[in-house]
Amino acid sequence: MARRGASSGGAGARKRSDRKAGNRTEQAGNRAEGKDGGRAERGAGRAGRRTEPLAEPVDGSLAELVPDRERPHAWTLTLDGAPQSHVDLDDPTFLSFEYQRRIGHIADLVAPPGQPLHVVHLGGGAFTLARYIAATRPRSTQQVIEVDAALVQLVRRELPLDPQARIRVRATDARAGLGKIQDGWADLVIADVFSGARTPAHLTSTEFLAEVRRVLKPGGSYVANLADGPPLTHLRGQIATAATIFPELALAADPTVWRGRRFGNAVLLASDLPLKVAELTRRVATDPHPGRVEHGRVLADFTGGAAAVSDADARPSPAPPPSAFG
Repeated sequence: MARRGASSGGAGARKRSDRKAGNRTEQAGNRAEGKDGGRAERGAGRAGRRTEPLAEPVDGSLAELVPDRERPHAWTLTLDGAPQSHVDLDDPTFLSFEYQRRIGHIADLVAPPGQPLHVVHLGGGAFTLARYIAATRPRSTQQVIEVDAALVQLVRRELPLDPQARIRVRATDARAGLGKIQDGWADLVIADVFSGARTPAHLTSTEFLAEVRRVLKPGGSYVANLADGPPLTHLRGQIATAATIFPELALAADPTVWRGRRFGNAVLLASDLPLKVAELTRRVATDPHPGRVEHGRVLADFTGGAAAVSDADARPSPAPPPSAFG
């Protein structure tokens, strides 16, 4: 779950678990977008043939690609030992991490099956969800915003993207990159941004969510991976904050997280239009690790009168306890 940098993509998560816990130069951004003549892509297939972990320094962290012993061309990306993403090059529709499965369910439900989407990913990791959407919704157009250009290069080289996928990767801060996207462009905005295992403060406020709302099409959806533990102060505040911008909210989490018994992940869904709560609830309940979905009055009561967060009083999400990845 540990990451350094203003808006790193992905937060630590155990495999099959829901624990996941500054602008680069234009030259670095161009490299991240694959404008270096394709050299990164040609060397990338090596990860699919490796049987041992590959370690490489990135922006202030040590990145490692660890082979999945059960899936021949699947890898877990870790940063400083904390799992960030899992990718199966043979089957990009396979989502190993529980929180990513829940976001995958949402991506499946925001439009009719197969319909292409415009998607913004805040936080890149190993581009797991971008790969999933490209596979399940061909011809989708996606923008990934990831601050760590060195990590982007590593992932593109060792875990190559499908060259037919319409995925553009920008190496910049999440909020700065979001500010450059045109009004009403996105059907879906996915936020999965952690810095040092914590969501940066500037990505927790009403001002940030107003930018998200600006980028979304009417009726578009916002999804955020949130991490918190007892007494769930951060989670309650994020729900209250989202409620000031979006009229429709739902939250999916493990029952033990809901009850404040342990630190873990919760997936927040927000939109202007009514949500497909019944179907999302069914899917989350039938996951390998079943979760619970709440919305409406129950979710409003859960906030316990928490106040919305503004830029002036924003704080990063809480750090996970040492046992979070044990």
